[in-house]
Amino acid sequence: MEKACNREPERALAPRSVAFLTLGCAKNEVDTAHMRARVLEAGYAVVDDPACADAVVVNTCSFIQAATEESLEAIFDVAGLPNVESGRAALVVAGCMPARYGADLEEELSEAGAFVPCAREDDLAAVLEGLFAKLPARDEASASCAGTDAAGDESGEGASAQADAGTGSEGLAGAAGVQQAEAEAVSAYVKISDGCDRFCSYCTIPFIRGRYRSFPLEDVCAEVDAHVARGVREIVLIAQDTGRWGADFEEPSSLAALVTALAERHPRTWFRVMYVQPEGVDDALLDAVASHPNVCPYFDLPLQHVDASLLAAMNRKGSREDFLALAERIRTKVPHAVLRTTLIAGFPGETEEQFEDLCDFVEEAPFDYVGVFAYSREEGTRAFGLPGQLDADEKADRAQRLRDVADASCMPRIAARVGQEMDVLVEGREEDGQLFGRAMCQAPEVDGVVYLDAGEVGQVVRVRIVDTLLYEMEGELA
Repeated sequence: MEKACNREPERALAPRSVAFLTLGCAKNEVDTAHMRARVLEAGYAVVDDPACADAVVVNTCSFIQAATEESLEAIFDVAGLPNVESGRAALVVAGCMPARYGADLEEELSEAGAFVPCAREDDLAAVLEGLFAKLPARDEASASCAGTDAAGDESGEGASAQADAGTGSEGLAGAAGVQQAEAEAVSAYVKISDGCDRFCSYCTIPFIRGRYRSFPLEDVCAEVDAHVARGVREIVLIAQDTGRWGADFEEPSSLAALVTALAERHPRTWFRVMYVQPEGVDDALLDAVASHPNVCPYFDLPLQHVDASLLAAMNRKGSREDFLALAERIRTKVPHAVLRTTLIAGFPGETEEQFEDLCDFVEEAPFDYVGVFAYSREEGTRAFGLPGQLDADEKADRAQRLRDVADASCMPRIAARVGQEMDVLVEGREEDGQLFGRAMCQAPEVDGVVYLDAGEVGQVVRVRIVDTLLYEMEGELA
């Protein structure tokens, strides 16, 4: 008989690894989280550092030209990483850019190994399998990488949907836009639908995301349940058009029904709804918000403009009078409601008189927060060919003037909160150790924070507002 060999058994290499970079809005962050889950389910690892990965997935945004340019910059940065440039790692371009530009993008971006549009994001694991089969074989050294979240680690600790600012790829970390790993977050976004049927004349979303489709109640509940089980204390419901949720079901439902179901299912969790078109604010929704103390009395209403003729050119409805009446109706039903809107300056054909009327509206209307965007002329939209296109300098000037008016109108409303008591969700600490959180009147990332003198991350503490600076507030335990 042959003697048994005394060689040590071969060590299995670590699973192939994937890093994600996310551009754009919170909806893209949710899409990245879903893609990451698919990757982990397939047995791959997720790493923080793109320079350490076997594949880098750039989840792009192309809603407007500036977003497309930012996405391209991130793609080229990834393509220049040593592991990607040498062919040891694959580059995947995902999300809005492949959905919007299709074959044209594939012809122009030879650096990418694969393109995964929004509608195919569930297929990412299969796409990666094909790319990994083409990569050169690895040795143990090249297969090891710090900061991984391997398949089977249900906690998700150490995972990040974006590049970590502490890695060797500092230039890419800014594109990520998220400072905390999902496992550590106390607030989470949940998409309740995708696509849009409105076809606003300036907007590319229907061409990128397709027609509107609500996600089933049981799917939304399951995702919310998972977040709550991980310790998330605030759920932010998002979509392109949240107010239409359920209208496309065989047995129609409503956003009010969804909010009620979630609020009663998780009475200790805050719920916040974003992106409700004005037509989506009905009495049932107002009653649902008013009757559930864990639903933030916060209404994010993208008006875009107040001139009826310009709104018609945008393929939207409404007028100055309609929107003032809407604000009054909301405040009547929900007395402590917080109102946010977004507006477009410099739409084709906007006269100086129409712009001044928009400024007057911002001064008059009771909005707490106003986001302002200069009109972006996007190929493929109907507004692209409209007469009366304004030059870039004029659009930028009007946008800044409108921001100044908004700040002058909104910041005194923030300052008026001094002396009020409110609940604040403690979110974390800044680099200098300063504790901060958000009140129900503050949406994530856009409305500022409350600086605190005490509390633990994940707690809801009662504070008295003692000072404000611009949109930030300072609170002391009440």
